[in-house]
Amino acid sequence: MKTSTKKPTRSRKISKNVLRRIRLFATDVDGVLTDAGMYYAESGDEWKKFNTRDGMGIKLLQRAGIITAIVTQERTKLVARRAEKLAIPELHQGVMDKLLLVSEMAVRHGLTLSQVAYIGDDINDLETLKAVGFSATPADGMPQVAAAVDYICQKKGGEGAVREIIEMILESQRSNVEGRKSKVAVPGSGKRS
Repeated sequence: MKTSTKKPTRSRKISKNVLRRIRLFATDVDGVLTDAGMYYAESGDEWKKFNTRDGMGIKLLQRAGIITAIVTQERTKLVARRAEKLAIPELHQGVMDKLLLVSEMAVRHGLTLSQVAYIGDDINDLETLKAVGFSATPADGMPQVAAAVDYICQKKGGEGAVREIIEMILESQRSNVEGRKSKVAVPGSGKRS
């Protein structure tokens, strides 16, 4: 008899109101923006593979007025170059206490943690994931992380998981704006458009 090993796509019911409140999106790097692989050449060069669709998603968030951030324990020139290419205003490398950093970042931008979305994949992300308004992990995130987050992506790290979350946030916020527009009174008509 075969038992199903398929992971649930959601750990908890996600309220669109939670996603509508998001004003800051923060992500880990290895295992989230990348496939968790670290590639080394004989010369000592290190490579990471980033997903271009995740990058476009980050640009879409920025256009929607959402602050974007990278928060990672690693410290590499590769990540700095990726953040620069995507014009990510909040790049934080070598971070040992991610929750403290994310909390300080939120305060600096006049936000509460309930207005922060965070995606991470490993145990060093757990405290932050439990504290923010919306938390997610890629499909291949560690089991302890998957058990703690609001959403488990269908995509793996480095394969579009970040874009998947971004699309959810943007869709919720678009539907909120469209809903508000449809309730605006049309001058002189006595009707709502």
